[in-house]
Amino acid sequence: MIWYTLLIVAVAVERIGELVVAHRNARWSRARGGVEFGRRHYPLLALLHAGLLVGCVAEVWIAGRSFVPLVGWPMLAVVLAAQALRWWCIGTLGPQWNTRVIVVPGLPLVGHGPYRRLRHPNYVAVVAEGIALPLVHNAWLTAMVFTVCNAALLTVRVRCEERALTMASSTR
Repeated sequence: MIWYTLLIVAVAVERIGELVVAHRNARWSRARGGVEFGRRHYPLLALLHAGLLVGCVAEVWIAGRSFVPLVGWPMLAVVLAAQALRWWCIGTLGPQWNTRVIVVPGLPLVGHGPYRRLRHPNYVAVVAEGIALPLVHNAWLTAMVFTVCNAALLTVRVRCEERALTMASSTR
């Protein structure tokens, strides 16, 4: 359980790194006339993602979940692949990447890197990680609750992002 807790702490530190990048990128976008969409759902998204990390640790420690190697090791590989995909997205979008939906008018849509094949690859990483991270140490209840809540919020988020990108593309 200690190693799993350290994994969750490492993911939390990585999330803080993402927020630092997102904050810097938000300043960059706003300085270029960027417009934010979806402010109302953003706090729920942040709360859900924090809840995932807390839920992972709490379920394992409180419910005494044991590590099941047959599931845990493959799920760890999925978590690592999701992190790689997320950072590929961040690197590909550069200063346009953000945890918020901020669109800079006049900038073209990015169509290379993972965006060449997928419209929203970062959300693929989020979904994969949300399922896999809890299952690394058999926190199946957290995986289930996060997945259902995340599906609802991602529906709102993707619609918001699509509207924002459609509005931005009409100004190009």
